[in-house]
Amino acid sequence: MSVDAKGIPGLPDLTHPQELLQFGTQLLQGSLLLVFIIIALGIAIALISFSLRRYPTEQAVFFGPWSIRYTQLLQGLQHLALILILLVTGFFLCSTLSNRYHYWEQAKVAQVAASVAGDKLEQIAPQVRYITEEPYVYTTQVNGKIVKVNDKQKVTRYLTLASSQIQVKIDQSVDVQNRSSIYQTDYTANYKVINELSNINSFFLEVPPPNGSLILRSYKVERDGTKLKQTNNDNYSFPFRLEPGTETTFKVTYQADGGPRWVYSSSNQLLSQFRLVAIANFSNADFASGIIPNDIKSDGNSTQFTWTFAENVAVKNPFGVFTSTKPIDKTGIIPRLLLLAPALFLWWILLLYLSLPITLKDVTIAGGIFFACLLTLTYMTRVINAELAWLMIALIFLALIYGLGANRHHSLAAIICTIAGVILPVFGLLIPFTGLTLSIAGLLSAAWLAVLHWYSWYNLREES
Repeated sequence: MSVDAKGIPGLPDLTHPQELLQFGTQLLQGSLLLVFIIIALGIAIALISFSLRRYPTEQAVFFGPWSIRYTQLLQGLQHLALILILLVTGFFLCSTLSNRYHYWEQAKVAQVAASVAGDKLEQIAPQVRYITEEPYVYTTQVNGKIVKVNDKQKVTRYLTLASSQIQVKIDQSVDVQNRSSIYQTDYTANYKVINELSNINSFFLEVPPPNGSLILRSYKVERDGTKLKQTNNDNYSFPFRLEPGTETTFKVTYQADGGPRWVYSSSNQLLSQFRLVAIANFSNADFASGIIPNDIKSDGNSTQFTWTFAENVAVKNPFGVFTSTKPIDKTGIIPRLLLLAPALFLWWILLLYLSLPITLKDVTIAGGIFFACLLTLTYMTRVINAELAWLMIALIFLALIYGLGANRHHSLAAIICTIAGVILPVFGLLIPFTGLTLSIAGLLSAAWLAVLHWYSWYNLREES
């Protein structure tokens, strides 16, 4: 089965040039507008200062504070521009990784689905058919008069099987492309028929081969040890005679290959003295259709399912065996984390700005470390558990961030900001208790800032 795995709809992707050009145009327009506003503000301040050149006192009063504010604005805009660049670049990187990871997850699901795809092998329970004449009445018109006519018509009826003893052995292999599984079945069934009618002795045994079979071998129907012959190659109806009050036994055997699911359908018949034994000679075998077997025996790579009904029973769903696949859980977690990564980065950077004196170089290096760790996490989770991968990366992350501070106290502050702003939030997005973990991270961030600015720890920012 071929499944077209696609990325997340509407998400920007660095591998799509058209999206890059469109975004670059919008970013350039926004940047030009911001630059124009800053230049215009500088020109306005310069013109006002020039106009006040004859009045030194007024010029000093006006131009001094405004020049200081304008200088601070330019310095702040440098940090703002750098953070915006990192956020935008990180967003495109993370959205691309999210698309690729989503594509990889879909391809993985499609591969598992393809391994068990295919038409099922369905064996329909045989039927014993006979034809009888039954009276019926109809009216007709003769010489202008309505006349009631008593006549007989031929009607097809079915005889209930007295006993069904079935055994099927199922081996699993793969097709020539090694993509999907196929079942190789060895089927043996014994059916007992008792003629409880008093005036009928001519019957037909309808024993169709399994539906969905790719190849059918050694198909044979025997009556009391004597092989019955088919009248046509495509006709699986075998006539036989059975006197009233007598019984006979039919044996059906064949070998068939088909899709990775085998079922036995009763076709709404009433089953009597029914016993079905399905032996699956492969691992991960399970029963299908929700009809629980009376007995399940597992021996290594072989599982035996047994359904037994001593009295009459009617079942709606077929009995069956299929190959169960391991559940593909925790899908969509990494794409969600990657989409939220720019917000986590902003959270972390704000904590650092409010806790430490950092330069443009520090912000650039920190941003590179952050997104490099997420890139590593994305590809490590393809081979190992995501929580374990992040634990390993977090240790490296903390070791690198320790060098951000100018002294031991600053390094400790950087570690606390990183734990509260990156380590815990990312870990929270990887585990089921996301809300609780993010709440703890938010509380830790707020508590750290409160202790840093409202208590004696504030002077850590002044240390060098």
